[in-house]
Amino acid sequence: MQPVFVLSLYLIMKRSFFIILIFLSVLSGCRKDNTPRTSGTDTIDNTTYKTTTYYIFGFSFSQAEKISTLSDPEPDITIGNDGTLFNLILSTNNFKESFYKVGEYPDEGAAKQVFNNLTSASVLQWVAMGDSIRNNQVWIYRSGSEHYAKIRIVNIVSKDSDPIDYAECTFEWVYQPDGSLTFPGK
Repeated sequence: MQPVFVLSLYLIMKRSFFIILIFLSVLSGCRKDNTPRTSGTDTIDNTTYKTTTYYIFGFSFSQAEKISTLSDPEPDITIGNDGTLFNLILSTNNFKESFYKVGEYPDEGAAKQVFNNLTSASVLQWVAMGDSIRNNQVWIYRSGSEHYAKIRIVNIVSKDSDPIDYAECTFEWVYQPDGSLTFPGK
């Protein structure tokens, strides 16, 4: 090899090394935004799991994910039934009356329209649980720390199974993380 060629190759490799090094340092400096989402569509069910104790997965609006009933804090809502196969309920363990049913609508389009146009919660007649959950209902949820979520029931599943009847709920939601009564846009 010619000395000039070797020197040129060395300089190219050195420059490439520094470019890669700079690229990697910039890439490692980039961080993912850890701000939880404030809306979405999720599904919860009442499947029971066992470690040293029994638990199910519910949904946490503030964390925007399904979490175990053994978590601290516990999930905001869980799904179950009242002992009859087709009467599904949303429940909470925050020791407040936390649910308000805005309405039940004849089809998905009507429920979506009401859900999308619902921009704020106000002083409402809260009840302890979301009882008789059905498709195309719209609910408002109030957490123990006075944060609010609006919920549109997308789909429910209820099946006869042993030892307890299976319950599942898919819902669209928007959460207000600052505690105000106005829901953020999606």
